[in-house]
Amino acid sequence: MPQTPLTRRSVLATGAIGSAAVLLSPKAGASAAPAAAPAVIANGAHVGALVVGSGYGGAVAALRLTQAGISTHLIEMGRDWGTGNGTFTPSAREPDKRSTWFRTRSDQPVNHFMGADINRDIPLYAGVLASERFAAMRIYQGRGVGGGSLVNGGMAVTPTQAFFQEMLPSVNQASMYNTYFPRARAALGVSSVDPAWMESSPWYKFARVGRKQANRSGFSTTVVPNVYDWNYMKQEQAGTVTKSALAGQVIYGNDNGKRSLDKTYLAQAKATGRLVVSPLHEVTSLVPFGSGYKVTIRQITDTGTVVAIKTVTADKVFIAAGSVGTSKLLVRQRALGNLPNLAAEVGSGWGNNGNVMVGRANHMWDATGANQSTIPSLGIDNWNDAGGRSFIEVAPIPTGIETYIQLYLAITANANRAAFTYDTATDGVNLSWQPSWSEPSINAAKRVLDKINSKEGTMYRTDLFGSTKTWGDDFTYHPLGGCLLDVATDNVGRLHGHPGLYVMDGALIPGCTSVNPFLTITALAERNIEAIIGADFA
Repeated sequence: MPQTPLTRRSVLATGAIGSAAVLLSPKAGASAAPAAAPAVIANGAHVGALVVGSGYGGAVAALRLTQAGISTHLIEMGRDWGTGNGTFTPSAREPDKRSTWFRTRSDQPVNHFMGADINRDIPLYAGVLASERFAAMRIYQGRGVGGGSLVNGGMAVTPTQAFFQEMLPSVNQASMYNTYFPRARAALGVSSVDPAWMESSPWYKFARVGRKQANRSGFSTTVVPNVYDWNYMKQEQAGTVTKSALAGQVIYGNDNGKRSLDKTYLAQAKATGRLVVSPLHEVTSLVPFGSGYKVTIRQITDTGTVVAIKTVTADKVFIAAGSVGTSKLLVRQRALGNLPNLAAEVGSGWGNNGNVMVGRANHMWDATGANQSTIPSLGIDNWNDAGGRSFIEVAPIPTGIETYIQLYLAITANANRAAFTYDTATDGVNLSWQPSWSEPSINAAKRVLDKINSKEGTMYRTDLFGSTKTWGDDFTYHPLGGCLLDVATDNVGRLHGHPGLYVMDGALIPGCTSVNPFLTITALAERNIEAIIGADFA
């Protein structure tokens, strides 16, 4: 693919970055031949813009760069689940090899029931959900073209302006709330459930019971927007389309219904004809080279066999491998001397978004329903509680049987922060999170859920996260930080000391967003890439 000159003139010629996506289409009445799928990146290639990672930050960068006329290559370590013979068929009840990233046993967050381990032995495979273990924390991450959007519950929640200012004081609130959050919501396809339908659907009985109990204890609840197509879900309930959210699918992806990034940002970027995506490719080395960077990339098969080691050069590199992937890559490259000028703060400021899970045992007269949609629709908002701020998602537990379990994922204001450090003995990267650092999150959740238990005469379940474990406090779906904005980078994500090297993902956010974080990551990436294209491609 010919390289478009990277000039301000070529950027401006394509129109404003904030405009709607410009899709290439044939003239009216013409018959367009299908475009041949571009090959993956070749050894020895030189590219103008290289994006590492296809999650929210990487997808935003890929779309806006290609819309600006810039040929872009995107590297993704997971599979392309939209091609070949792979689908997201596994449900939480029936994980197979497609469920888990190179493990011989599935590793679900809710991993026990009535004392029994519900994980399953599986073959090693490039599955869609990675469970990466550190000393005191395991971190769930999406693997595939679309990153975390493939495996999350789609809750697209905007933080309050007050907390956003507390979280990222160097970022202008007005521009975020007037421009970039709306832009992100539109591009992601965010919408809200039909309230009347939710009130009547048997698939949301669990949510209604959770709301009733919260309200009886004096707590307010809120309906949260989502990227799932609610009209599709109505058809699922009616039996007129193939079920996805109503078939137990979510943590291993959704075959249908969810507007994941492969269907939104990345689809639009591909439609420009300026994006090449290389799945099952992983960046292992990054060093300055001339006015750009030399990048070493390992290519594997979906069974883990290394089939190529490639070296390419790039004028500019956008790192968007997620909070963990970005932090690990940069910390290791600094320690090896490949990126010696990186700030000392790279690797610091990591948090788990205050995540903690717990289940309550309801009475038999408060059944939660044998059939439960996997897409959450309600949250308990206790963020104004100065004694322990929390936003608690009323979560499904889609077992297909009546469990009488009320499950919650709490997002709390936990100020503890960890750091990634290089381990010379293993050539790996460690995370300093300590088990005791989850106590503030547990205490914040208890301020709500203890009161509900007291009011309802119920108790916590102790069989969901281990044989006798009450709190799911040793894992997170919401890793944030490790390369903080305006600390390890400048105010739009440029890494100090290495021109042309950028961070574009949740690593920029200091540990907590107060809500599910992907909308904030997307909006911040929209802000940053607009500034970068306007200033750095002159």
